[in-house]
Amino acid sequence: MKKYFILVILALIACKKEEKQIQEIKKISESTKKVRSYIKKDIVIAHRGSTYWTPEETEAAYRWARNIGADYLELDIQLTKDNQLVAFHDDNLKRTTNIEEVFPNRINATINDFTLLELRQLDAGSWFNKANPSRAKAKFKALKILTLQDVIKIAEGNRILRKEGSPVKVKINGNWNGKYQYEIDPNDNGNRPGIYVETKHPKSNIEKYLKEELTNLGWNININSKEIKTQKDKVSVANTKARLILQSFSPESILNLEKYLPNIPKCLLLWRPDMKGTTKEAYNKAITFAITNKVHIIGTSIAGEPNNYKELTAVWMTELIHKSGLLIHPYSFDTNQQFAKYTQRIDGVFTNRADLALTFYKKNNATSQEVLITLDY
Repeated sequence: MKKYFILVILALIACKKEEKQIQEIKKISESTKKVRSYIKKDIVIAHRGSTYWTPEETEAAYRWARNIGADYLELDIQLTKDNQLVAFHDDNLKRTTNIEEVFPNRINATINDFTLLELRQLDAGSWFNKANPSRAKAKFKALKILTLQDVIKIAEGNRILRKEGSPVKVKINGNWNGKYQYEIDPNDNGNRPGIYVETKHPKSNIEKYLKEELTNLGWNININSKEIKTQKDKVSVANTKARLILQSFSPESILNLEKYLPNIPKCLLLWRPDMKGTTKEAYNKAITFAITNKVHIIGTSIAGEPNNYKELTAVWMTELIHKSGLLIHPYSFDTNQQFAKYTQRIDGVFTNRADLALTFYKKNNATSQEVLITLDY
């Protein structure tokens, strides 16, 4: 009995200590709250467009995510050798392209070692058909690596112009610059999602190039932000101050993003293997960094199949984040069980299955296959 009593006392002390830890956490500033207020509740962020129904970060993925009704198109930004911004997740090209066939002597090179013209030669779709025969589509073959501009054009209701199945090139003085022409997507259904851009560890001042490109395309809300027409009862995030959200696992990149793109919503992503110290110590450190450096969102991992990530979205963790005034956008949701478990205590989801998320939130009636068929895939 005495031993049991001691254990109870210790447990109560631990609870009090944790409660005190939560109570003492600092809060974001009023200026940070203002930017945070741009972001809607319960947003659906289409992770790489879709990794389940389409080849990730391709035109098919982002057209599908737009038409299914996702609030944001999520993409990873990489800088090419000739300083062009492309949407691609991995550091090298082996997993999702035919690099072995096109550049057999460069299969281990990073994406930063290739020019845009070289990257456009690659097939970024056929691998998906081989890996997922039950979800394969003939028109996924030969899909191209996209630029940031391509993704933004899709968000605005366009698609890449094609003639006889091939993208139409932009030529200057007879020379192709690696860009494609666009046309209004005849199968666009009027949704206008925002974009949720991830930078990797800083390479060649990528944040500076990102600012320049977003400004040129009218998506920098600080400078000459363009009006994007929207329709009633359709996704209209693209015409709000939250049209763009920036994210990174890298604290250094977060600092650079704030330098070049201030007053734009930012998300600090957390990955347990990179966090030093105990979970509580690492969490407090991350939140303190976020508060100090005008971050608005914490992106945490969730547990469970199929990814089996480390749990960074437990109840005490979400309380700690919300207590500070930050929002929570965890990754990556793939099952109805995950939606049911977490969505009552978070503010949005990164998901490979935007279709499931939208059904869960009762925002969508179309099926994934219906959308793909409508888009002629």
